[in-house]
Amino acid sequence: MTIKTKTVALAAGLVIAAASAQPALAAKPAAAAAAPAAGGGTIVQGLGVASFDAVIANSNAYKTAETQRQTTYKAQLDQAQARQNALNAQIKPMVDKFNADRQGGKVSQAALEQQAGAIQQLQESGKAELQRMLQPVGLSQAYVQEQIEDKLNGAVKTAMAARGVSILLSPDAILAVNGGAYNLNQDILNALNAALPSAQIVPPAGWEPRQIREQRAQAAAQGQAPAPAAGAAAPSGR
Repeated sequence: MTIKTKTVALAAGLVIAAASAQPALAAKPAAAAAAPAAGGGTIVQGLGVASFDAVIANSNAYKTAETQRQTTYKAQLDQAQARQNALNAQIKPMVDKFNADRQGGKVSQAALEQQAGAIQQLQESGKAELQRMLQPVGLSQAYVQEQIEDKLNGAVKTAMAARGVSILLSPDAILAVNGGAYNLNQDILNALNAALPSAQIVPPAGWEPRQIREQRAQAAAQGQAPAPAAGAAAPSGR
């Protein structure tokens, strides 16, 4: 069985949203996992529906790690927040001046383009700086996600066997469901919590996300140069 989830995207430059000092996992859903409930209509035996992203985000390991991370990586988060505030304070007057000059009609197009270029350059360099600051946080998120995903396959199999489900569908593949009789979220969540009550939030020294490890293995198999390490600084042009 192949488990597919929306994992954190971590390449050589480690992309983390710089607008917040508390980056959140991309897979985190808006709705909590719902327990299965009986619904009206004909029930087709052997079918089930589950959102792995919802299960992960509602797992004890994920939620505990999110809380612990605020303490363990407080220094990095506070530093990034302070730098974000400073960048906003630096950029806002530049944006205000640009808007005023553009609306006033007295500044040449070349001058406006120069102002816009300066703003964009500062934004891009600031984003790269914040990415570097938050890199340990992003690695922690990826490490926790990977630990959970490693246990998710077994939890799915356990839930499917217990409910007699042979085909499990994603909510994205369903147009409508009458009631919650097919919902396997809670069953999978219970099995996952039993298999992984908590996760380690600090990766071992030199640890790299699965995506990068697979890229390295593929490059080595093809005789290519290895990709930069995950701890490498993000390029300023991103």
